[in-house]
Amino acid sequence: MTNFKHLLLAAALVAPGTFVAATATAQVAGIAVADPEAAVANSKAWATARTQIQTTYKAQIDQANTRRQAITTELQPLVAAYQKAAGAPGATEASLRTQAQAIQTREQTANAELQRLTAPASRAQAYALEQISAKLPDAVNAAVRAKSVSLLLRPNAALFAQPTTDITSAITAELDRAVPTVGITPPANWQPGQQGEAGAAAAAAPAAPAATNRAPTGR
Repeated sequence: MTNFKHLLLAAALVAPGTFVAATATAQVAGIAVADPEAAVANSKAWATARTQIQTTYKAQIDQANTRRQAITTELQPLVAAYQKAAGAPGATEASLRTQAQAIQTREQTANAELQRLTAPASRAQAYALEQISAKLPDAVNAAVRAKSVSLLLRPNAALFAQPTTDITSAITAELDRAVPTVGITPPANWQPGQQGEAGAAAAAAPAAPAATNRAPTGR
């Protein structure tokens, strides 16, 4: 699925530069900031869809969580043994390679299993987010017009910005009007990205469970 951070806003955006919004009058002057991912994440349509997904796919999500905990328990002694061996005098990358590869192989297998278990929920959330994201450019344009904004920046593009210059909530309000609800059941032949350049909010989407221990790579 296309990275949501690559979605270009329809309003005028500029690359990070040296702009400093030093006063609360910045928005009056036509300059504002907005976080498009947060606007989508805070939308009512996504909140509803997320709840529906957690309910509809509860069995699969619970099964994945149970397996993740079991895998973590299984990996802990292997990682502990590796760390002990790594701390022993004379330990080298070559002497630790077999242990490291065993842990990495087990973790890769576990992650593949967890991804299979969470695939239906992940597909549903991608479908819901894409429907909301499709309306984002229009929502940005509407908020920009309503706030008389001539230059819109991402928050990390400004060295400083007063809270009053942030129109993220205004974009969310426009999204709520444009797309109050979305479906969570994609058509059988649906693939992410079919509705145009769209993506997901990393912080909003429930990530697929994964093994918590990172496989060591040697000294």
